[in-house]
Amino acid sequence: MMELEEMGRLAKNASRELIKLTQPVKNACLVTIARNLVEHTDEILEANDKDIENGKANNMPESLLDRLKLTADRIDGIAEGVRQVAALDDPIGEVLSMKERPNGLMIGRKRVPLGVIGIIYESRPNVTVDAFSLCFKSGNACILRGGSDAINSNIAFVKIIKDSLEENSVTSDAIFLLEDTRRDTATKLMKLNKYIDVLIPRGGAGLIRSVVENATVPVIETGTGNCHVYVDATADVDMAVDIIRNAKLQRLGVCNACESLVIHKDIVGEAAPKIIAMLKENDCEIRGDITIQSFDSSVVAATDEDYSTEYLAKIISAKVVDNIDEAIEHINRNSTGHSESIITKDYDNAQKFLNEIDSAAVYVNASTRFTDGFEFGFGAEIGISTQKLHARGPMGLEALTTTKYIIYGNGQVRP
Repeated sequence: MMELEEMGRLAKNASRELIKLTQPVKNACLVTIARNLVEHTDEILEANDKDIENGKANNMPESLLDRLKLTADRIDGIAEGVRQVAALDDPIGEVLSMKERPNGLMIGRKRVPLGVIGIIYESRPNVTVDAFSLCFKSGNACILRGGSDAINSNIAFVKIIKDSLEENSVTSDAIFLLEDTRRDTATKLMKLNKYIDVLIPRGGAGLIRSVVENATVPVIETGTGNCHVYVDATADVDMAVDIIRNAKLQRLGVCNACESLVIHKDIVGEAAPKIIAMLKENDCEIRGDITIQSFDSSVVAATDEDYSTEYLAKIISAKVVDNIDEAIEHINRNSTGHSESIITKDYDNAQKFLNEIDSAAVYVNASTRFTDGFEFGFGAEIGISTQKLHARGPMGLEALTTTKYIIYGNGQVRP
């Protein structure tokens, strides 16, 4: 098995080759990868079945098994994401500005790759393909360290990617997978400053905290998702029920799922019974304040911790507020800065919510489930950043670039 130091060296060398690739060559590689993913669906599913069997044997929760599981339709979706990345404009080489100084120097800024990107992630095998396609299109090499629970799926994906690159006479060192999933290999990756330019963790709160606290490589923090839906006083209640159903229940183990409800006191009498009935029909436990509890005996008393918890399960917190200011204060205090939505007919309240909520994605009358690179038109995403430097929200191609200054002179020397 190749040593991590050697992977880093080869990836760094590959990154210097990738910056020379033209857009047509990169796109041809991506199209080949998409085609080969579909053609090798049976092999991928066979590998994924091993991961699912191991997950069940290890009592993996249902929501995480769903996140781990691949199907033919999901593989088609992953391949379509790669095609979408191929269809996007290549950001590399874009000149963002060019200004002439009084001394005649022309000073501009040009978009360039970050270099080598390390990614540590958990039981999401689709991340392997999404991460590579975005890194490759933006001229970056990548070193991936997925979780042990998805190792067979990840190995299958990386083999297809490497074979596809070689089919197009492009270095397969553009991607490496750490097949050794022991904790100490992740720790070594976090400290590989000599070769890795940036590290991106993608997973649960524990993983992200570990990377942020232990890495010496610069980190772009992707956050957990305690996402809120606020039902305002003028909300269309049927719309609210539909949005909450989608945001909470469509997929449980995703960071853009709604985990917390906030309801205005003036509409709670109409909205709460319908929302509670829908959640109960779907076996979703509700943890609410005393007002929410008064509508149904099955509602569990919420603690302060409940209001700040990402459950990734059929559990949701609910709180009644007196006004929109209290709703915004509650959300900003308990949110992880991911995605929040207001259901309202009041334009001023919608604008106030958009302006004052401090999260990466803020919605009016729509599900938080749309916070996703594919849905935002990025083809895929490397993760959803909840920090403010240097990227925020779903991270597509531009988030994987930096800039350098380019200066044209005609003999100037500094006096």
